[in-house]
Amino acid sequence: MWLPILGLLIGIFLGLFTEFRIPDAYSSYLSIAVLAALDTLFGGVRAHLENVFNEKVFLTGFFTNIALAAGLAFLGVHLGVDLYLAAVFAFGVRLFHNIALIRRILLDSWFSKGKDRKETQ
Repeated sequence: MWLPILGLLIGIFLGLFTEFRIPDAYSSYLSIAVLAALDTLFGGVRAHLENVFNEKVFLTGFFTNIALAAGLAFLGVHLGVDLYLAAVFAFGVRLFHNIALIRRILLDSWFSKGKDRKETQ
């Protein structure tokens, strides 16, 4: 579980302290790729908390989400339609849903531990 979080922290560190710039033409692709990666990361955290995490599902989901999102953005650019907004909406909804589920799991775990302590005293 700590490996994806470590990768995220390393990526943030490298992004903040390097002078790497993305051309404006690719900014929509990058924004969708970041959303897809965050969606997959939080989905993996949720799966770990639910004890159903599978590395193969995580990795294939990661690359499939990024490829699908980039494909939608590419197709939208060539059609002259902002299709990347559909991917942003879909990944945004999934991202907030996963965060809400993680919060509920953690709160349920925390409150059940508190009840267990009170019962043993």
